[in-house]
Amino acid sequence: MTFHKNTSFTRTQVSQEHKYRQEHILRNGYEAFKKLDLNTALSERRVMRDMLQEMRSTSKEGFNHSSCEALEFKLVIHKGFNLISGIHSPEVVDQIHNFEIRDSDVFVITYPKSGTVWLQQILRLIEVKGDVTATNDRLNSERIPWMELLESEKQFVSAPSPRIHVSHLPYRFMPLGLKQKKGKVIYVARNPKDVLVSYFHFHKFANMLETPKDFDTFFEKFLEGNVFGNCWFEHVKSWCCHSDEMNFLYITYEEMIKDLRPVVERIVSFLGMDLTPQQLNDVVEHSTFRNMKNNPQANYQQVPGLLLNHQLGAFLRKGTVGDWKNYFTVAHNERFDKVYQEKIKDIPLSFMWDMSDLVTP
Repeated sequence: MTFHKNTSFTRTQVSQEHKYRQEHILRNGYEAFKKLDLNTALSERRVMRDMLQEMRSTSKEGFNHSSCEALEFKLVIHKGFNLISGIHSPEVVDQIHNFEIRDSDVFVITYPKSGTVWLQQILRLIEVKGDVTATNDRLNSERIPWMELLESEKQFVSAPSPRIHVSHLPYRFMPLGLKQKKGKVIYVARNPKDVLVSYFHFHKFANMLETPKDFDTFFEKFLEGNVFGNCWFEHVKSWCCHSDEMNFLYITYEEMIKDLRPVVERIVSFLGMDLTPQQLNDVVEHSTFRNMKNNPQANYQQVPGLLLNHQLGAFLRKGTVGDWKNYFTVAHNERFDKVYQEKIKDIPLSFMWDMSDLVTP
């Protein structure tokens, strides 16, 4: 179905278009909505964003998962990797492999709930040399977008340098140019027990993801890789086993919790940037969990209620190490450790598992 409008828009007309699109998306699903032809005077992205914001603000209940069934959010397997229908385009994911890389490109790679949003904030602040007011023009997620959410290769090619993107995709989907040491990759890992717990809570309020029946059920799904992002162990291995082929920096979430400044210094050096001590201080100060949680440019609170039910949880939850101990039973821990030792035995990874591990002897 195609919806045409005149080239000039009054506020009433825009409101009517929003109302029409709201009805259309609920009736026919997100994929059908994306195919609507929009007038060039009003970009699809802006209409979509404004409409979803309106839908969130006018719905006291927010969007529950029964609403999302109509929107057809579900995991779909594409070439062995779980994508989310209505969110990810398999066609675009397939195009990424052939994207032409520039030397100035930066890719932040993470498994879900491992510090992606944190790195978006750090890189955004490094780019503006710590001047947080210079980040007010747009959300971090707009300046540093997700590779798997790009609309087309053209969107990637047309972006000005330096291009910075984040992604949860495994190594095999990423641009071939990375193997030629073009661009830079920053991989952020987090101890997988805390990842599991954080991801469990995220599933509770992320409308595009299945609500877990209980922790035990999600525990098994995570270990089996039956979630978006697939198996944590395979994701980490897919990147770390190819690190020598790329300009590659490996950092951990726990390092950033323990002492953020030296991690920021490593990132600045890796990127070939030059910041003064005061600029470094500013980057660190505005990248603390406390400040990010209160920063609308960084805390993902502006993600529409269609996708995240903010009444049920926050994107930035605790920002701590060892929360898994509040959820794992002895049986959980023994099972997890057995799988961990088997899956990671071939690569030299080590993690801090508890806040006590952060204390330097």
